[in-house]
Amino acid sequence: MIDVLNLALPFFGLIFIGFACGKLKQIPDTALAWMNFFIVYVALPALFYRILAQTSLEQLAQVDFVFATTLATFWAFAVSFTIGMAIRRGNISESTIAGLAGGYGNIGYMGPGLALATLGPPAAVPVALIFCFDTLLLFTIVPFLMALAKPQQMSLGATALEVVKRIITHPLVIATAVGIVSAAVHFQPPVALDRLMQFLQNAAAPCALFTLGVTVALRPLKKMPWEVPFLTAVKLILHPLLMFLLLSMFGPFDQTWVYTAVLMAALPPALNVFVFARQYDTWVEQASGAVLVGTVVSVLSLTSVMWMVKTGTLPPLLFR
Repeated sequence: MIDVLNLALPFFGLIFIGFACGKLKQIPDTALAWMNFFIVYVALPALFYRILAQTSLEQLAQVDFVFATTLATFWAFAVSFTIGMAIRRGNISESTIAGLAGGYGNIGYMGPGLALATLGPPAAVPVALIFCFDTLLLFTIVPFLMALAKPQQMSLGATALEVVKRIITHPLVIATAVGIVSAAVHFQPPVALDRLMQFLQNAAAPCALFTLGVTVALRPLKKMPWEVPFLTAVKLILHPLLMFLLLSMFGPFDQTWVYTAVLMAALPPALNVFVFARQYDTWVEQASGAVLVGTVVSVLSLTSVMWMVKTGTLPPLLFR
């Protein structure tokens, strides 16, 4: 258990340092813009490119794994969306953001660093696959549901074009595609360029976790929304259980891949939940609360999952 705490505490420590800095030094939210840009457009793309470029195509062509993990995320989103519809009396736009809070984990900021630190380099490929296809799924669902909720804003065709544009121009999706191509042609970047990308890769997790803490600190929870505890339970408990169940049904898979997927599913709600809420001007305060509560509760729940993974308490398959 001490080993797990030694592994988990630096990650949560960075979040809480960022949180403390955000509380002590009242710097406007807009000051985070360049930090967020660096993380999303520079550091994380370098991380994903180096992971995928050094991976064989055989490892990347895991269709059953992609289907099982994406289906688990879809069901977590669907359950959370249904909870939102029940509590918000059929409000589709608010329920869509609630669905994100229960289905979209912090797979960009926390996922890569945490999985690699816990399980080592073999976790790199499943992390990249989960990130890529979860992002494709949710970045597709949300705009269409929002268009359904407010049909006067944009036509279905325009929405489809906007979704495709957003997906193919996302820096992490581009980095993933370029990494796969590099793996296919066995491209080796020059030493200086590779070292530069390694520096950027190493900066990704610390910067992302600190920024997460600051962002949460700048959005205090004034009142606990009714749906947040239920959505937190879906994200931190139901989602990893669904992940484990579906991987057991569609497997067998390598033990490290199963552990990586369960760990990724156990991550707290992503900051993108708040970003989408602000973009569509709906469920904004509740989204901030969901990110804050989920992050705090995950100190216990995620550490427990890490302990199960590190000690082998979690079996690699449910069905034998």
